Amino acid sequence: MIDVLVVDDDFRVAEINAKYVGKVPGFRVAARAHSAAQALAAVERGTIDLVLLDHYLPDRTGLELVHRMREQGHGTDVIMITAASDVTTVQRAMRLGALHYLVKPFTFAALRTRLDSYAALRRTVDRVGGRGLTGQEQVDRIFGALRTSPASSAPGLPSGQSEPTTDLICGVLHRAGHPLSAHEVAAETGLSRSTAQRYLRHLEQAGRLRLSLKYGDTGRPEHRYAWVAP
Repeated sequence: MIDVLVVDDDFRVAEINAKYVGKVPGFRVAARAHSAAQALAAVERGTIDLVLLDHYLPDRTGLELVHRMREQGHGTDVIMITAASDVTTVQRAMRLGALHYLVKPFTFAALRTRLDSYAALRRTVDRVGGRGLTGQEQVDRIFGALRTSPASSAPGLPSGQSEPTTDLICGVLHRAGHPLSAHEVAAETGLSRSTAQRYLRHLEQAGRLRLSLKYGDTGRPEHRYAWVAP
């Protein structure tokens, strides 16, 4: 079993993430932490394989915690799970060795994909490490174990729609805090308006978004979509 530390300052979010982890075969939640100090103490006990780490913590940031862990010689693996989506934070996470970076809000399928690829990495390292590296093929196998398949559609999504794009749109609406039109979502995500509209229509039908109408001077109402908290 892979022992996981779930770190989030929001007790409710930590509980949700822990339940997600418990649904993935081969993983179990060994501890929860709601501050960097609590998380570091859990890592120092030496029983944690993987940290699911929020960036916004009350005493220091998640990346500051990772830096502290590395300074103290803890090589515990880290997957960032956070609403922080600016390029600087993402780059710092990569440089500190985060294996994945999942932007809130996300779906169980998105988290499971990352956990499954992490489990694949551990299996690959165990196989290759037992006999030592013998060449580029083995190196490629290790690095390739962490790759996910963003182009594939997740169960429950219409043909041609992917889970990462769904998560991208949900993230934009969640952070906005107010209804957005398909045109505004397209501008924020870089998608075409027609693509954004297809995803928005499906998410609204699935109950993940709330549709409202804004009437203007043209007579035809504008469809606007708002995030519905789970």
